[in-house]
Order: sequence, then C-alpha cells, then structure tokens
Amino acid sequence: MTEEVLFGRGEKNPYGNYFIGQSYLKMLSTELGVGIANVTFEPGCRNHWHIHRASKGGGQILLVTSGEGWYQEENCPPQSLKPGDVVVISPNVKHWHGAKKDSWFTHIAIEVPGEDTKTEWCEPVSGEEYEKL
Repeated sequence: MTEEVLFGRGEKNPYGNYFIGQSYLKMLSTELGVGIANVTFEPGCRNHWHIHRASKGGGQILLVTSGEGWYQEENCPPQSLKPGDVVVISPNVKHWHGAKKDSWFTHIAIEVPGEDTKTEWCEPVSGEEYEKL
C-alpha cells in the first residue's frame, strides 16, 4: 500500500465474502450503539450490492478519508468519490461502494441507529458493470 491510512488499515475484512477483491476493516467504536468502522479497499475492490434495512431510522454515512472510489445507488449513475466527500445512504436503498481500478480507497462507515436494522447482501457488482466506470 502506498498511502497512509488515517486510522490504520486493520485486518482482512471478515465480511470479505461480500466483496470482490481484498478489503480491510478496523472497528473504531461501537459506543452509544453507533458502529464506526474504517474500511480500506485495494484497487479494484468493491462490495456487493447491499441494502441497510430498517423499519425506522437506520442507514449509513460514509466519510471518504483517502484514495478514490465509487458509490452507486440502484438505477442511478455512479458517483466518483475523493477525500472529504460525504455520502449519506438512506435506509432501504440498494447500493454499492468501492475503490477505483487504479487507486486504494478508504472511508469511515457510520451505521445510523434504527429499529429492526440489518444489512441485506445482494449480488456482486459484475465485472462488466465495473469496467464501464
């Protein structure tokens, strides 16, 4: 890895079966019922389409800290991400995020508290879809 990660890279992501490529996870806090994690993606790594389900409240906030990446909601164009960008993901919205092909990418993921929250993992982002970016 060629760039410094503000909070440290962490260990190989235990949710790696929901990613294409290698990602790393470092939990920063679970205090007050708010999960805050530092997630680092190798170049080309991305997570599968997924939904942060909640009956009330919920969702996720991403704070980009290094590298360049992508965020995309279903039926919407992809958004290019760089350090300083903030992505607010409403609950029950299908989406994915990950690194650009030629860049490491790190974001802080904040799980917004809610009722009946869970992450529903869906299909991978296809290589064909990703190569079009």
